[in-house]
Amino acid sequence: MRLTGADWERLGADADRVAHFIGNRAYLKMHQGRCAALDIRTTEGGAREFFCTVYAMRPQVCRDLGRGSPECEGERALKAERVER
Repeated sequence: MRLTGADWERLGADADRVAHFIGNRAYLKMHQGRCAALDIRTTEGGAREFFCTVYAMRPQVCRDLGRGSPECEGERALKAERVER
């Protein structure tokens, strides 16, 4: 996902961990076919689930796409096979 300057600023200290530049454009990093900001946690019931480590500071595109919505899934499917950097 492409980031704006406002997104980069909002991410603050986490920007370098979850995003990178290709040329003069910033993008979220991908890790194993998913956003680098996603981590896996185990619930009290033992289930494993993804959670966003930058949720409060997430980029606008993540704010616009509802979690698990068809639009979100479409973006994931479209971009999952892109080269990781």
